[in-house]
Amino acid sequence: MSYETAIARMYALGHELAQTPSHKFDLKHMQVLLNALEHPERGFPGVLIAGTNGKGSTAASLASILQASGLRTGLYTSPHLVRINERIRINGEAISDDEFALLHDMVDRTAERLVAECELPWHPSFFEMLTAMAFEYFARKKVDIAVLEVGMGGRLDATNVIEPHVSVITDISLDHQKFLGNTVAEIAQEKAGILRRNGVAVLLPQQREVNDVIGNAVLELESRAVSAVPYVPPVSPGSESYLKSGIARYPLQVMGEEIKVETPLLGRHQLRNIALAIAAAEELANQGFAVTAKSVEKGIRQTRWPGRFQVLPATPEAPETIFDVAHNPAGAWALRSTLSAVYEDRQLTFVFGAMQDKAIREITEILFPVAARVILTPADNPRSATPAGIREASKRIEVEMEDAPDVPAALRRAKTIAGPRGVIVVTGSIYIVGEAMRDLGVRV
Repeated sequence: MSYETAIARMYALGHELAQTPSHKFDLKHMQVLLNALEHPERGFPGVLIAGTNGKGSTAASLASILQASGLRTGLYTSPHLVRINERIRINGEAISDDEFALLHDMVDRTAERLVAECELPWHPSFFEMLTAMAFEYFARKKVDIAVLEVGMGGRLDATNVIEPHVSVITDISLDHQKFLGNTVAEIAQEKAGILRRNGVAVLLPQQREVNDVIGNAVLELESRAVSAVPYVPPVSPGSESYLKSGIARYPLQVMGEEIKVETPLLGRHQLRNIALAIAAAEELANQGFAVTAKSVEKGIRQTRWPGRFQVLPATPEAPETIFDVAHNPAGAWALRSTLSAVYEDRQLTFVFGAMQDKAIREITEILFPVAARVILTPADNPRSATPAGIREASKRIEVEMEDAPDVPAALRRAKTIAGPRGVIVVTGSIYIVGEAMRDLGVRV
């Protein structure tokens, strides 16, 4: 099977959240598939990272630390920005097209046989297929450890079939309520599903309802909780001027040593994600993995996680452009905070699009007040909200808005409006950001 055919067959399964009334999430189906594949998920030690915001940044930071420690490190994340291969990496390198096609063919044929033999009631979903392929890839390549970002919830997520050495839970807020629950407590209960009896849980202090749910889960499972302690930088005029240089520097204590950590992940919210990654790395060191303070410092400095307050500098042909995948209210507040700290004296032109199932009214009410003008555009995705739908959701906000038929057209219009001194902010959805990066030729 060619790579192009494999990709077409994957997308024919529907998007990651596609679910018919009869097709419920069920880990038993994933376990049947992995059993037929001779359990690749048992072929490597792993870390599970669940949460609403920051799980990708935390996963990328931890994987970079482990790689800097000399460990052959797998990284599984979702969704992707430009190419699906981005989701499956070893030591930062995405799976090749040929290997992707080979693994897809093997997993797909296995799935079809299981359906034909009535071992499975239906073909595995897009995400189940991709997760099985990642497990097979990491096992075949004999990684020393794999960092796995949980896809949506936790309890019933396809990644939750492994026995993690460490379970990490990042910030939890409202998102995917259709699947996970209508309160942060209900959502936290789903995320807590990645914890294990007598296991290790790396956590952060959160809002009371979340702390209560996760704390009770830890007690019930007799897990050991490891509390990450984020650095709190001083709040003073110009205290976040480092953001303009594209690198942030923080004094931290890691494994008993005082070090100066430099990170390309910008914004105060990233300090929480970095703290989780460091705490998880320290715990893995306690378990015998070759992690040192020096490798933590190097790994944080070398972390790459595109599309998260990623700044494309101005050129003679184009203004400065910021990419940020803020797709829920918590992410929108983080973006607004960083924009306000760094660009308070600059005119911001937003290119904005969102998925229909997101909290569009809340997101736009947070972000649009800092914009001089907003270009509304749909993503090339069946779940995308229309510009008219976004306009209706944001009708209470007094900001100039106009529509564009697609992301490339929106970028062209934003470039004209922003001029050489303005700043373009592309946000609202990972799909919008990914299409913009593709159009502008940004490396992922």
